[in-house]
Amino acid sequence: MREAIRLVKRLVSGAVMVIIVATFTFFLVRMMPGNPVQAEYSTLISRGMTPTQAADEVRVMYGFMPHQSLWQQYLHYLNQLIHFNLGQSISYEGVSVMHIVLSAAPWTIVLVLSGVVASFLLGVSAGVVSAVKRSSGVGNFLTVSGSLLHGIPQFVMALLLAFLFTTLWPIFPFGAPYDGALTAGFNLPFIGSLAFHAILPVAAYALSSYGGWLLTMKSSVVSVLGDDFVLAAELRGLKSGIRFGYIARNAILPLFTIFALSLGFMFGGSVFIENIFDYNGLGNLLLNAINNRDYPLMSGAFLFITIAVILSNIVADFLYSVVDPRIRRS
Repeated sequence: MREAIRLVKRLVSGAVMVIIVATFTFFLVRMMPGNPVQAEYSTLISRGMTPTQAADEVRVMYGFMPHQSLWQQYLHYLNQLIHFNLGQSISYEGVSVMHIVLSAAPWTIVLVLSGVVASFLLGVSAGVVSAVKRSSGVGNFLTVSGSLLHGIPQFVMALLLAFLFTTLWPIFPFGAPYDGALTAGFNLPFIGSLAFHAILPVAAYALSSYGGWLLTMKSSVVSVLGDDFVLAAELRGLKSGIRFGYIARNAILPLFTIFALSLGFMFGGSVFIENIFDYNGLGNLLLNAINNRDYPLMSGAFLFITIAVILSNIVADFLYSVVDPRIRRS
């Protein structure tokens, strides 16, 4: 019961955060140089529309009337948002922002989820080895490799991988998420093409965050090695494999929270990686919307990415209480 109440509180606070971000994007569009709402209204009138027709068209695009008071516009915008109406895109005439965002979201979700899971598994495993064997050559090599990779930004990693494996050594394809000659659908050739084309962008996500997981896990394992239960296990003569399991299970607990949080924040890095590898995900969509001054689409993509971060925070908080019984008892 306590966990259910706690979850409801987190969901309510998440909803409040979404409203705050929506409010920010609303006023951001209004305060941009040239007032894009008024500019679009004037453009439509210059094309021959009546003021009423132009106002209706702007309302469809932006979710509010250009000549209403600011407070009325804001309330109308929130009402449209509650009904999942984000307006219509300017650069994709006649297409709703919600449809465009939902079409782009799967590309980003698959790439981000694959990259985070791969980096988590590799980094955690290497972190345990580097901590247990920290005085050996293997431990030192893993620590140095983690430190070096941790300092490379995602877009630099993506550019480096693209140069090495598509230009210098043309091993992987570049410039599309799948082979355009194939028929899109649930068939083996198409799925295989998707997986093959995704290797480099997923590797860019994984390698750019691998070092962080390794160093964090190593630090956590080293701190756990000094706990009393480890000494007790050694005095009882437990096998090294069993002791290793005890250490890893306790050391990995703090990383579950970071794992859930990283899922949300990796959406921000999608702007660079998707643009470099030409994936039509949320990151590339947001960048194109900014370049085309497509303010409704920009607001919708930014809002979706923000919701992903907020949901990741809620999942992280709930997940940590599930995997650590001590939190549930507090």
